[in-house]
Amino acid sequence: MADLIPILGVLCGIIIPLAAFYWQYLEGKEKRELVVEIAKHNDDPIKIAELMALLEEPKQEPVDYRRGGVITLCVGIGVYLLGKQAFGAFFVGIGLLVASIGLGILIAGYLYPKTSQELTNAVDEFEKR
Repeated sequence: MADLIPILGVLCGIIIPLAAFYWQYLEGKEKRELVVEIAKHNDDPIKIAELMALLEEPKQEPVDYRRGGVITLCVGIGVYLLGKQAFGAFFVGIGLLVASIGLGILIAGYLYPKTSQELTNAVDEFEKR
C-alpha cells in the first residue's frame, strides 16, 4: 500500500495534462464538425468566411501593466499590514516583497505603452521633436 502512493502521484502528473489536451481536442472537434455541416448546406463562400470568423477566438487585448501593478501593490500593502498587526516579521517581509513587485509592474506599465493608440501617440510625439 505504501508503494502505491508515489505511483499514483506520478500517474496524476501524466493523466491530468493528457486529459486537458483531450478536452481541448473535443471542443475543437465540435467546432470543426459545425463548420463542415454549414459548408455542406451553403454554397456562398463569403457567408462561410463570415461564419469562420465568428468561430475564431477573439483577439486578446494587450496586458494592462498599470492595473495589475496597482492590484499587486495593494495586495502587498495588505499583507504587510496583516503581518505588522497579527502575524509578525515573516509576513511583513512578504508584504514588502509583494508591494515591491507591484511597484515594479506599475512602473513598467508607464514605461511601455499598452495599446496601439498609445503607441501611435508616442511615435507622433517623437516625430514632433
